Amino acid sequence: MAASGAALPEMTSGVSRERSRKGLQTTDKSAWSLSKEEIAKFINSQKQNICVGVLQHGFHRSFSEIFQLVRLDQERREAAEVNSAVSLQTPLEEQQHKMESISRHLSRAEQAKRDGQWPLAYKQRLILGGYFTDEEDLWLSLHFYLTCTDAPEEGCLGHATEARACLAELYLQQGQLDKAREQAELCVQLADGGGWSDSSGRSLRHRARESLWSIYSRQADSCFKAGDHNEALRLLHSGYTTATESENKHIEGEAAYQLGLAYYSLGDHDTSEQYLNTSMQICSTTQDIDGLGKAYKAMAKLCESKGNLNNTIHLLETLVDISRSNSLHHHLVDACLCLGNVYTNMRQYDRARERLLQGYNVACNIGDKTLVHKAQVSLASAHTRCIMRKYSADVESDMPLALSRLLDWKVTRGRHDATDDDVVSDY
Repeated sequence: MAASGAALPEMTSGVSRERSRKGLQTTDKSAWSLSKEEIAKFINSQKQNICVGVLQHGFHRSFSEIFQLVRLDQERREAAEVNSAVSLQTPLEEQQHKMESISRHLSRAEQAKRDGQWPLAYKQRLILGGYFTDEEDLWLSLHFYLTCTDAPEEGCLGHATEARACLAELYLQQGQLDKAREQAELCVQLADGGGWSDSSGRSLRHRARESLWSIYSRQADSCFKAGDHNEALRLLHSGYTTATESENKHIEGEAAYQLGLAYYSLGDHDTSEQYLNTSMQICSTTQDIDGLGKAYKAMAKLCESKGNLNNTIHLLETLVDISRSNSLHHHLVDACLCLGNVYTNMRQYDRARERLLQGYNVACNIGDKTLVHKAQVSLASAHTRCIMRKYSADVESDMPLALSRLLDWKVTRGRHDATDDDVVSDY
């Protein structure tokens, strides 16, 4: 440090001589001297400068928390597998904008506590929780939300409730369903008694229920996969009740749809029909065309299982019209393919081919390779059945025209494209 101190005057005098040589004068020699603070900015790390600044302003609690977060970041990176995404992350202390944001809002929160403005203090932490949205920063978001959940001070319970709503959504995003459910259920209990809104003005009572419905739905999926059908149904019914209380008709329609599918898979077609009808009514009222399309397809499949093919065809034809008029191309392809298969099973091969060809063309237009392949298989099957039906009829016939068609087919077979109309008429 002594050597550095000796070199600084030399540098300063050198600058002064250069200015004199160029004819520039200065009357204040101190204007060309660097302060200790300015020197520190160049010598110290970003973490040191930020921490020193926080301490200089007397925010000792903020300093301790920043130091703790830097240590936690180092520990989590060291504990991660070698060359994993976490281990390769840039250390928090080297990310200036994040460190500055943390120090700024923590300092404001500490000052607010000194002034007795507790709601403002927790608001700063909520701001920090919402600031860190990138995947690599979710641990920071969780930290700041968790520090808001135990807010005993008067007037802060709304902030604590909002923090729990945010935690439920974060845990759900990470697939930690049990933790997400715990936070969402606590949030519902608190929000029902307080009637608060979040920072954006959204009702916490409704927001918590929307999250809780998503959690119940995900847990029910896991139970179905594990073969625990009773628990899955219980969760879906809880989800449906929660969805109706959320006053969000979109998720209410989806919850009814999921119950309909669940009862269909368990063979309870009457109960399935009840919930699918409810879903269709809700989606129709709210103009949720995508949800309506899903409900129509499920109901059509149910009617087909019950042997009611007339209702099946009516539902699918209606879905074709709805999908076409609303440019729902994937629903349109599915409806056409389903209709084609129904007509094929009814041995109405011409109608089957017509709908399957329509679905194939739409699938090609939207470039969905999976749907194109699916349509090709169904179309080829229907086309083959159509040819075989007409070929068998001509073989059994003693009419000259039938014999002529058989002879023509023998000469020209294999030369036609499978989608030409003349192939169907002359097999």
